[in-house]
Order: sequence, then structure tokens, then C-alpha cells
Amino acid sequence: MVNKNFTKNDISKFLSKKTGYSNSLSKKIIEDLIEILKKNIISNRLILKNIGSFKLINKKSRIGRNPKSQKNYKIKSRKVVIFKSSNTLSNKINKKFTNE
Repeated sequence: MVNKNFTKNDISKFLSKKTGYSNSLSKKIIEDLIEILKKNIISNRLILKNIGSFKLINKKSRIGRNPKSQKNYKIKSRKVVIFKSSNTLSNKINKKFTNE
């Protein structure tokens, strides 16, 4: 799985093999978990210990430019989700890359 995206289907298969649950039950668990995560992010913030935090922020409208045509366009205001990794996760990732 080095060069492949990790999909919900992959997660449910992994969960099914790891726990012995049926594939359909694993898919239902993953779907329910994702819905819970979405609802918490929409309510403004989600913190997952030792992983990081997701936060919903408002971006103001601004002027953007098409680099090819140099034409200016108005980019509408919008909400975006940002992720900040925890120190534990960052340290683990950086330790992995420094050991290579």
C-alpha cells in the first residue's frame, strides 16, 4: 500500500481481517465512524489524541489570478477544514524519516 490511496474499502477489509467481523459489518462501522467525525468537524473542531486536530475556518473572499491568462477572478468566501498534527504524530513521522 505504499503507492496507493488508502480507501474506506481498504480500511473495512483491514478491520474485517483484524477483528474477524464480517465485511458488511466492518463497512458499516467505518461509515458510522466517518459520519461521527464529519459531524464533529462541522460543529467546529475535532481533536483526536495522538493524531491531531481538525478545525473548520472561514476564509474571506479575495481576488485570485489565473496564471496562464493573467485574468483576475473573485474567489468567494468559504469554509475549509485544516488539520494540525499532534506532537506525538509529528515526532513519530520525523523519527521515521531521520532513521532512513
